[in-house]
Amino acid sequence: MGDGDEYLIKKCGLKFDPPSLVLAYVDIKTNKLRRRTMPLRDFHKNSKLDEFITELKSAKHGQFVKLIPRGQLVRLLTIVKDKLNGMSLEASLARNSELEKIDPEENLNKVDDETLQRKKLQMDALFEKNRKKPGDPGFEYDIEVDFENQAKIESSGWDSDGSDPEF
Repeated sequence: MGDGDEYLIKKCGLKFDPPSLVLAYVDIKTNKLRRRTMPLRDFHKNSKLDEFITELKSAKHGQFVKLIPRGQLVRLLTIVKDKLNGMSLEASLARNSELEKIDPEENLNKVDDETLQRKKLQMDALFEKNRKKPGDPGFEYDIEVDFENQAKIESSGWDSDGSDPEF
């Protein structure tokens, strides 16, 4: 059995003094509910989340950290970072909710790296949630869809007549 098969994460949260991740999990071997507090040593207000997550996964509690979905881990560490920067918990939660909101009209080319990464994590999680794989109920292979709005598509002049001699 691998590490992922030995434990089932039930809850994941934070403790602020000192900054720590707190996990409630079931030990599959014994079927007992356990709690583990993992101090976030060397985490400060300027820590880079990606680097810190990589360090956490290779540290003493790495087998547990690897079981936490990346999006949740980023959210929790962002809350700790905001708190270390003097932001209230309520303001941090509101900021995190805004970072994770997906708006199809938003231009992601104009956002900062942190926002882009958070949006990508949310989109990946949503994709996996809605994805149907072979063996799933309702899975169909090679679905063909006939779009009725074909006539409303406007063609552009540059790609329609093929009169450009260079091509």
